Amino acid sequence: MMMDGTRILEFLKGKSILITGSTGFLAKIFVEKLLRVQPEVKRLFLLIRAADAISAAQQRLQNEILDKDLFRILKDKHGDGFPAFAASKLCPVAGDITHPNLGIQDPDLQEKLCNEVEIVVNVAATTNFYDRYDVALSINVLGAKRVLEFARRCAKLEMLLHVSTAYVVGEQSGLILEKRFGMGETLRGDSDHYLDIEAEIELAETRKMELQADPNVTEAAQRQAMKELGLKRAKLFGWPNTYVFTKAMGEMVLGHLRPAELPLVILRPTIILSTLREPLPGWIEGTRTVDSLIIGYAKGKLSCLFGDLDLISDVIPGDMVVNAMAAAMAAHAGEGGEFIYHVGSSVRNPVAFSLIEQCGFRYFLENPRVTKSGKMRKTKRMPVFKNMFFFRAFMALRFKLPLELMHLVSLLSGGTIFASEYKKLNRIYKFGMHLVDLYQPYVFFKGRFDDKNLEGLRRSMAPRVDGEVNMFDFDPKHVDWELYFSTIHIPGVMKYSCK
Repeated sequence: MMMDGTRILEFLKGKSILITGSTGFLAKIFVEKLLRVQPEVKRLFLLIRAADAISAAQQRLQNEILDKDLFRILKDKHGDGFPAFAASKLCPVAGDITHPNLGIQDPDLQEKLCNEVEIVVNVAATTNFYDRYDVALSINVLGAKRVLEFARRCAKLEMLLHVSTAYVVGEQSGLILEKRFGMGETLRGDSDHYLDIEAEIELAETRKMELQADPNVTEAAQRQAMKELGLKRAKLFGWPNTYVFTKAMGEMVLGHLRPAELPLVILRPTIILSTLREPLPGWIEGTRTVDSLIIGYAKGKLSCLFGDLDLISDVIPGDMVVNAMAAAMAAHAGEGGEFIYHVGSSVRNPVAFSLIEQCGFRYFLENPRVTKSGKMRKTKRMPVFKNMFFFRAFMALRFKLPLELMHLVSLLSGGTIFASEYKKLNRIYKFGMHLVDLYQPYVFFKGRFDDKNLEGLRRSMAPRVDGEVNMFDFDPKHVDWELYFSTIHIPGVMKYSCK
């Protein structure tokens, strides 16, 4: 059957959908899209972490979702009737996926959800690469399990859509297929490293209790120890950081516990960037891999680049991810099975890091940066290091050695000389090294994400009329990357994220 915008709109009409992680970047775009294109959706239940079951959740809905620029088009469309429209369609639900029953305290509300919800969309996650192991397990693994358990209680459930990340595959190279993880599968590829998820959860809990019981360990030291534990366990099993490790485990749990009759769609976006078209070109919240470099350069915190500019940066605009979510929902609702989709650009329309660097350089040439004191920052090309040894050597000579000399002089002078210079230089040094630790696996990533499954879904979409954009377009071939970065994404980052 042809999957066109009309069919997707008809599917969404009258639907009740539970969305977790609703205050996050991607979920906001998803909620806005549904309300704008299908105002006859019945109800969107938004799970929001809040201590109070009514007022706090409602306040977060207003402050962190509806008050955003993202909803400006909808507000203009409905005018004075927007508050009433939003109230009739959006129901904030105080809860937390780290608790049983999704943390929903009111049994009547639980029953209402179980009787009405037809689609569950799990977007909730901690995306911190270096989070505490216990926290990442609680949200990305046990949270996914609890969402599935709640979904199974919904009498009218048609499907569960789980948003993961393409980088659950670790640091692979070559063409990476859209395939599911087996329970306990690791990236080490040997039988000595079977991944026992229950044992990992127990390990994290035991270690946390040991740290809490030690009176000599501060809270800061506890946090650091739990972060290091997550990174250590991730690398033991072949993943580069705690985030992608726990997201992979979350996929395993869902695939293993899913009833045969329950359709499960696992959507794996690559690096999600600002919106391409809808509802506002360039809208973004937070920072992604590429954006951290843009912001660092704009604020004068970046003096060089690391990575291979000839390699591919697999990026995708946020509104295209949301369109793929809607299409996958309409395609698989009511079908038993597990479906994996990569949502990226590296196969269909690859963009090299060199193009992003060139677009950034040109943008700041044409839009010079100004410091807080009003001084113009000089725009110049930064050195690029493909080899991490040379990068670290540069950082040591450019920052570490001067910092050590400043520190020595400061001690000899009673701590007054070079104080402000030391603070500024140390901030730049730490920022640069922090970026390296976080993003080294991605700026040297040599894999390409096959999207054969998603291409099949694309092919089922009605063909475009010349000049017309499909309402649910998610084809990366339709993105002019140079135009996007130069006129949409970088300006969007400067407007919404670089504050």
